[in-house]
Amino acid sequence: MAEAEAMYRRALEGTEKALGPEHTSTLDTVHNLGNLYADQGKMAEAEATYRRALEGSEKAWGPEHTSTLDTVHNLGILYADQGKMAEAEAMYRRALEGYENAWGPEHTSTLDTVNNLGNLYAKQGKMAEAEAMYR
Repeated sequence: MAEAEAMYRRALEGTEKALGPEHTSTLDTVHNLGNLYADQGKMAEAEATYRRALEGSEKAWGPEHTSTLDTVHNLGILYADQGKMAEAEAMYRRALEGYENAWGPEHTSTLDTVNNLGNLYAKQGKMAEAEAMYR
């Protein structure tokens, strides 16, 4: 993990210098660094990094682009892992609506989000809502 973090930081520094902090390649690296932080359990760093990726993606691609929605979905996962249920639900709902519009209800990204929303509801004891998502 330490070596991966060093490589992502090196890649980020290079893309920021070469392409700028708002370039989509830079934002991809920011997003990947957020994934690494989440995997390491560095929740504050992951959230800040995902937020940076989200703000940049919204500017570069727009709020409904699938790359933006991927970051939204990952923020939902992070919030769920932190027990921030309302924030997680808001992110999952946003990602779900965007994925349904972009790819339709049967796409794997849509279905992953539906499943995660079901899991979130189950954790909260909202069994009817969870069952609806699972179905």
